[in-house]
Amino acid sequence: MISSGAFVEAVGGEDPFFTGVPDSLLKHLGTYVDAHLPASQHVIAANEGAAVGLAIGHHLRTGSVPVVYLQNSGVGNTVNPLLSLADPEVYGIPLVLVIGWRGQPGVKDEPQHVKQGRVMTALLDAMEIPYVVLPRDEAAALAAAEKARADARAAGGPVAILVEADSFAPAASSTSGSSSAAELPTREEALVAFASAVGDDAVIVGTTGMLGRELFEHRVAHPRPAAKDFLCVGGMGHASSIAEGIALADPEADVWAFDGDGALLMHQGSLAVIAKAGSPRFFHVVFNNGVHDSVGGQPTAIGHVDVPALALASGYRGSARVTSVDDVPAAVAAARSAGGPYLIEVQIRTGHRADLGRPTRTPRESKEAFMDAVGDGPS
Repeated sequence: MISSGAFVEAVGGEDPFFTGVPDSLLKHLGTYVDAHLPASQHVIAANEGAAVGLAIGHHLRTGSVPVVYLQNSGVGNTVNPLLSLADPEVYGIPLVLVIGWRGQPGVKDEPQHVKQGRVMTALLDAMEIPYVVLPRDEAAALAAAEKARADARAAGGPVAILVEADSFAPAASSTSGSSSAAELPTREEALVAFASAVGDDAVIVGTTGMLGRELFEHRVAHPRPAAKDFLCVGGMGHASSIAEGIALADPEADVWAFDGDGALLMHQGSLAVIAKAGSPRFFHVVFNNGVHDSVGGQPTAIGHVDVPALALASGYRGSARVTSVDDVPAAVAAARSAGGPYLIEVQIRTGHRADLGRPTRTPRESKEAFMDAVGDGPS
């Protein structure tokens, strides 16, 4: 395995700057960077496109070659700033993309990663971004990292490094920014409390990651009459918009978006759009543990945000915060009484069960079950 410290020196140079969105394949690298680089040299961005913007700004001031790390599912968020800003035919910004290659052909992965992994190299080719697959041998990997940085500078544009699973050796972790107070509920405890409080008739859209997996397992153990849960196995940050789309199409339905703090930050502008749409039966629950729990527990920037106040400032009708499952039924009742859009932040502990499974239905099967349950199944 490759030492994260040695890789950071090789790809970042003498004055490294790293920014990006954490990824499970890069979690050891991300953990090392977060623990060893100061805040001026490492920023966990709201989304991958914003990370490219931060990298461009760093280069404009320092002339150095910044590093942007991401899962390949986030490449879509980078396309506009890479092609309309960083590209050699525009501003010519040298930077290195370190991309976790989920869904790599021949490697078993979850369904949301299969297509993205299969088209990964073709997508980079279409964007005319040179790339290399990081060798597993450390000496070869460090040489490839140094070459990527040199090639980016010489070409005046982005160069990508694709990283396969289990490439980096474990690194010591940092827990800064996490909400692990023992008195707070776990996400699963809070999730079960909200699922019970909103009732069997409510439509629930669950965000990607651990929350969706926990909700699926809860429904297996405690099924409800109709499968009115839609689980976003991918598409981080879009659960609230999907829920709003449902609410607009069915104004008589109680629609609940079960969201995460990292997902909320990724597409925070959706709050204002949801508020403007003004669906009176749209309710937004943000399960906030202050970290990217699904990909290694790296901190989000949510610790600097008053989430209920943010919702109000965005135009939501009301908002609240809970820190105990005992307060969940009253919070749900208050939200319904006030009308939506309404946001409830529930503060939770970090972490999840080690034996947590994954959905056993395919995304297509889940979609069809959901559409059947809400009355517009496939014809």
